[in-house]
This record gives sequence, structure tokens and C-alpha cells, in this order.
Amino acid sequence: MTDLKQHKYYVNREMSWLAFNKRVLEEGRDTQNPILERANFLAITQKNMDEWFMVRVASLQQQMFVGHDKVDASGLSPKQQLIKISAAAGEQIKNQYQILNRSIIPTMKKLGFSLVHKNDLTNAQVNFLKKFFEKELRPVLTPMAIDSTRPFPFLANDTLNIGVRLKKNDEKSEKYIAVLQVPETSGRVIALPEENQVILVEDVVQLFLDALFPGYTIKESNVFHILRDMELDVADDEDTPNILQEVQSKLQERERGQVIRVIVSANTGKMLMTQLIKALQVPDDRIYEVSGPIDLTFISSWLKVIDAPTLEYTSFHGYENPDLTADKIFESIRKRDYLLHHPYDSFKPVVQFIQTAAIDDDVLAIKMTLYRVSGNSPIIKALSDAAQRGKQVTVLLEIKARFDEENNVHWARELEQKGVHVVYGLRGLKVHAKMAMVVRRESDTIRRYVHLATGNYNDVTANFYTDLGLLTVDSELGADVASIFNILTGYSDPSFFHQLHMSPNGIREFIYEKINVEIKNAKAGKPSGIKMKFNSLSDERMIRHLYEASEAGVPVELIVRGITMLKVGIPKVSETIAVHSIVGRFLEHSRVFIFHNDDSPQVYLSSADLMTRNLDRRVELLFPIRNAGLSQQVINIFEIMWADNVKTRVLQPDGSFDKIDRRGLSSVNAQEMFIAESMVKQIELKQQQDRENTQKEFEPINNPFIGGES
Repeated sequence: MTDLKQHKYYVNREMSWLAFNKRVLEEGRDTQNPILERANFLAITQKNMDEWFMVRVASLQQQMFVGHDKVDASGLSPKQQLIKISAAAGEQIKNQYQILNRSIIPTMKKLGFSLVHKNDLTNAQVNFLKKFFEKELRPVLTPMAIDSTRPFPFLANDTLNIGVRLKKNDEKSEKYIAVLQVPETSGRVIALPEENQVILVEDVVQLFLDALFPGYTIKESNVFHILRDMELDVADDEDTPNILQEVQSKLQERERGQVIRVIVSANTGKMLMTQLIKALQVPDDRIYEVSGPIDLTFISSWLKVIDAPTLEYTSFHGYENPDLTADKIFESIRKRDYLLHHPYDSFKPVVQFIQTAAIDDDVLAIKMTLYRVSGNSPIIKALSDAAQRGKQVTVLLEIKARFDEENNVHWARELEQKGVHVVYGLRGLKVHAKMAMVVRRESDTIRRYVHLATGNYNDVTANFYTDLGLLTVDSELGADVASIFNILTGYSDPSFFHQLHMSPNGIREFIYEKINVEIKNAKAGKPSGIKMKFNSLSDERMIRHLYEASEAGVPVELIVRGITMLKVGIPKVSETIAVHSIVGRFLEHSRVFIFHNDDSPQVYLSSADLMTRNLDRRVELLFPIRNAGLSQQVINIFEIMWADNVKTRVLQPDGSFDKIDRRGLSSVNAQEMFIAESMVKQIELKQQQDRENTQKEFEPINNPFIGGES
């Protein structure tokens, strides 16, 4: 029997994450994508990497500082991981700037959209910016000298700053150092009078920097960007009974976390660089020098001021099922289950499900879990309206959702003020499950309408995240959802669930059980197979179970957007496992689990990825698609995605992800195919509505000369 715990069978989690971000970066290089979309992909890689540093790299650094030397599945200690990933991140940052400087900026300029450098300004532009500087920037700028009486100032997380080296006019020494934070009040990108020409705000500040230091000559000024440790650590003990207050307190502490990364201009002088490194107390291998604008998220700001639809993806809106309009939604769900595939199916029915329930006199109660919602959420408003109409409204709002904590604390307070019963999550567990239940009185019965999903109740991200959701009145699912809400909001320990599986513990054991059935079937010579789609695979025990399935000859097909610590092509260990990763127009977010089950496929959807945190430290749900037609629909979705050969990269035995060689093959772009199918449904619906309207317009009225009184 093979020892499946050997380090050589696993990829380091952080290196796998960097490989994922590289796939996103490749979309920024791909000339088949519209130029503004390529620029956006580049900006996304920066945002991704910033969050990764603030959480994952910071966590490894914390482990190293406290002397934690336990190795990961791949055999690396925290210190070894930091050395390895710091170098790999540096290489990726270098590639980001190559794409920016050699491809994105030149192509944009060729198309008439210029990012103007301060050295290339005309006299008229300089005069315009001088007025702008005096009016908008100078009043908010605060130069901070660094000397024996004025120590290096605290610089906030995720800020742009300018380091300045100066010479006093009546002295020869150039020893004076100052720092100032680039203000965010005017935005990162400043539009010049000429159409489609912009300049970065830090360039404007540097252009007129001498106005802030009268009596001194500026010898050097350079921009740098810092990130701090932003991991939020909420205690799991009972010492702090109010979890809301604790999160609010931790948010304030987090802003002063240790500096975890610094990005500086490549032309920063040695003296200034030495001062910055010493003051910020950051390791040398966490300082990255770049040639170009610091902090590539400026691209997002630039794109917002560009109006050029032809240089973007063609506008697309999902199909709105006429059965799920506000006046029909409960009646339709009562007749049959509905599967929604976002964004190809509009998210509007989900919003209307809650909005309609809020004003329906027959609705008695609404219960929901919320993890991430939009800044102006119509669902939050509907829940508030429902509470004010006297309905029982209960919301479990997870205030520990990473980087959404502040937003969720705000919404928690808002909902409470409107009379909603708000639960802030559970100590020690994040509630990541996506579920909503509407309790409605109908004739002589009480019926539960349920929505279960793979993605968040966020009406904004639903337009570019792919997710699956189920609307149903299935009585067993309804009873299970009711039980779970009782667990989350009160004291309840049900002995079983009818159809749902919940983590911690439940989902892991259930998937093991299903994998074991496939192993048993394969060994008995019966048809077998496992098809899964999720965001990340980093749970070592789950990987071992998949290896065991492969050893038994079970075909395993995995569609993994992000991290995968599993290796393919290992003789006698993973020869039957194939891993695809799709990175395209939409962010692949749905979680699908399909088990062959001896030619009687069983299909499940889930909020959970196969990560240890999701399986052991979060409340997650896995639910069945029981309707045969909808079950087949999910299988078809998976098969189309598996056939994709345009946006798919295939994991190789050496750990690389390679695009499929399409020579001799017809192109299959799964996301574009789903868009096309959605558009066909929308056209057919429009044609049907037009026919019905025409029929009504020309429908003959009764002949007034026939019938009547006898």
C-alpha cells in the first residue's frame, strides 16, 4: 500500500496560489481579450496579490516569529515557505510590469488613451495642474520630517507615500529625509484638459513638491507603497461575550499591523532606501523594486474614466425567467424546482424572492444567512421592510467575512434598528452557508420556500461570478433548513438531516462516503467516476481520498479555479486524475459534486471548497439536486466546462498549467457558450411576448349583431 502522506505528493499551497494568479495574469497578456479587459485582469492580479500578502504571507510570518516550525503537506517550514514564495512573488511582480510597460500602456496610447508622465507634460498642462495642486492637493498634504525629535511617522496600510531626500539651501549636507502620504481625496487618476489623457496623483504631488519645502532643495523623491498584516484574529474563548464589539475592536488593531511588503521605484537612491527599510522594519526579501507606477490598482481608477464599450466585453444581462416574476414566483416554485445558473440566469429572481416575501401578507417569516452583500443591497432593504411590516425576520450576518467586516458591522446595526433579529455568527466558526427560507401560510398549511446556493447574496458580484442556486418547496429540504437555522440562532442538536449535509464534519464525511462507493464500484468492475468543481483544493486528507480513488482506477475530473495541492500523473497514485482550471470573463465560483454511482449519477451543490477551513472550521452546506431534469442540467454544465479548450489550462505532472493545443479542434469557450444559450432564450422569450401582444391587439371582439336578448 502506497504511503500517501509523503511530501512529494503535494504542492505547497502558496506556490499553487501564485500559479493561479499567474493564470489571471496570462489573461492580461492575451491579445484575444479586449484591451480594457486585459488591463482589468492586470489590476485584478495586483488586488489578489495584495490580499494574499496581507493574510497568507502575514500568517506565515507570524508563525515564524513565534517559532512554529511544523512543515506543511509539501514538507516546507514557514521560514522555507517565506523564502520560496518571496522569490516567486518577485518574479510575478516583474512579469506584471512587463505586461504593463510593453503591452497595456503602449496599446492604450495607440488607441488614444494616454497615461501621461510628469516629464512629458506641456506648459499648458503644467499650468492646469499647478492650479489643481494649489486648490485640491496642497491643503491636505502633510510633509513629515524625520530626525532626532521627529521619529518616522506611522504609515497606514495600503497607502501610497513619497519619500523625499533634501538639502538645506545654506548647507552642503543632503541628509534631510521627509515622508508624506499621497492623499486619496482627489482619486488616484487626474484627468487632464485634453480628452482621454490622465496623470497619476502622485506625479502631480512630485511635480510641485518644492512648494512644500521652502528653503530646501529636493535631491530625490520616490513613491512607495506599503502593506501591513491584516489578518483578523477573533478569540474563540468565552472571555469576550460580545462578538460584535470584539470585531470592531480588532478592526482598529488590524490597521496597525506589522509591515508585510513594500514596493518602491527601481530608481530609489541608496540613502533613501536604507532609511525606509530601517524605519519600516521589513525584511529585504519583502521589498520589491519596480519600473513604473507603484500599485497597479491605479488601473481600475483609470478604466472608470474611459468610455469605450467597443474595447470591452460585449454587454450582457442574464435571462429573466418569466415564471419567477414577483406576481408568479411562489406559485411557480410550488409547482416545481428551479435551478439558476448565474450570471447567465439573472440574479433578479433571487432578489425578487425576498422582496416579494417582504410585502406578501401571507408570509409569516423570512430567515437568511448573509456573508457578503453589496454596498447598496436591495436584499438588506427588503429584509428591513419585512420587519417593519411585522414579519418575523432573522438574519445570520457573518461579521467575520474577511475584508467585509466593516461593511457587515454597518449592515448588522442597520438591520437591528429596523427590527430584524440579527445573529452575528458563531464564535470559532464562520458561517459561509448560503440559504434563505420564506415561511408562508397557504390555505390550511404552512409552507417553507427555500433558496440554497453556491454563492453570496450579492446583487453586484452575481453579474460576474458564476454560481448555481436552487429554488424549491421540497419539504425535506425545508425541514433541514429550518433545523439549521435553529442550530445557528438557538440551542438545537438534531439527530439527523433528511437531505442536507453541514460542516463542520458533515460534508467531509459525506464526500468520503461517496468517494468510497466509487472505489468499491471500480474494484467490482462497475462503472465509476467522480466529477467535482470548486475554487480550491488544499485539504490534505481529501486529496488522499482522491488518490485512493485513482489507485482503484476511478476516473476523477476536477475543475479547480484556484489552489490545488494535488499532483497529477504520479504512477499508481494519481494516474486517473485530471485537473482543469478555467480563467475567463467571469470568475468561476460554483461548487459542484457529481458521483457516477453505477450509472445512476448523484448531483450535489455546495457553498464549500475542499479546504480544511471550509470542512472543519466553517458552517457550510452541501445539498442534492433531486429533480432528474435539473440534475442532468448540472451534469451538462460540467461537461461543457470540461470540454472548454479556450480558457482552460490543464494541470501537468510537473505542476505547470498549460493551455490546450487546439490545432485541428473546434474552439469551445464554455462561458461564451453559456452566454449564447442565454441570449437565445432571451430572444425566444421576446418573440413569444411579441406574438402574444400582437394576438391581443388583433383579437376580434364579439359581433354586436349576434346574440343578445331573445
